[in-house]
Amino acid sequence: MYRNILVAYNGTPESRVALQECIRLSPGPGAQIHLLAVVTPVPIVLAGEFVAAVPTVDEEQAERDAMEQVLQAGRKMLADAGLSVSTHLEVGEPVNVIAGTSSRLGCDLVIVGHSRQKPFALRWWRGSTDSLLADKVRCSLLVAAEAKL
Repeated sequence: MYRNILVAYNGTPESRVALQECIRLSPGPGAQIHLLAVVTPVPIVLAGEFVAAVPTVDEEQAERDAMEQVLQAGRKMLADAGLSVSTHLEVGEPVNVIAGTSSRLGCDLVIVGHSRQKPFALRWWRGSTDSLLADKVRCSLLVAAEAKL
């Protein structure tokens, strides 16, 4: 039985499926669930001597605040199902943050969501990224997807 589970969550329908899958696993009262939300930094674009798309401190804080609300909604859903939940809000590239956080917390399972509806190129964990996630996570990886009807 999994005792230390990390669930990647960003409020999207596919990440809600990851929450539902965690609940469906019924990890038991002794299990610790770590709910992780990742704020991806806005890239700074350099063109010659000019800098474009530099996020302001207010924009960065607004993004963190919005993601914190999403994170708390996910925490409530898991807690209402009787699970012990710790929340984590990190900034960085999702694959690196998920792998690093799962390793730091000693997780034995990572759950991420997946959408069959999105084009192949838009799936954050697919292509070169999914191999990176599978290569970087040092525990079991469960890719949760909504059942096709």
